[in-house]
Amino acid sequence: MDMEVYARSQTSQRLARFAFEFRRAAGSRDAGTVHDLRVAIRRLSNCLKTFDPFFPSRESRKVQRKLGKIMDRAAEIRNRDVALALLGEAGHTGRSQLIALLARERVQAEAELAALLKRWSRREFSAKWRARLDL
Repeated sequence: MDMEVYARSQTSQRLARFAFEFRRAAGSRDAGTVHDLRVAIRRLSNCLKTFDPFFPSRESRKVQRKLGKIMDRAAEIRNRDVALALLGEAGHTGRSQLIALLARERVQAEAELAALLKRWSRREFSAKWRARLDL
């Protein structure tokens, strides 16, 4: 298999997975869904970086920047989820002020991610990115 064909195939698969996880996260932002979204973003970003010579560099960078915005929002949620899990393992109760603060921060971060996903879902980004990257 030609390397360019392989690069495009792998990137196309990762874009499809990202689109799938994006739709899941648009409906539910539980800890597992947010984690899966982050994994899909990371894999697609790494694919674009690794196979950069095979894509229009300007378009690839645009996609990576947009993925970074979603990743930043999802990271805020994931950080709270991890902190809450660690506090739970350490024996802190649900009445802890720190747990209450983290829970409120998670709700806020979730609302910000939801708003971003809602804006993006209207844009048909997957089809546009496929065209721009020649997938």
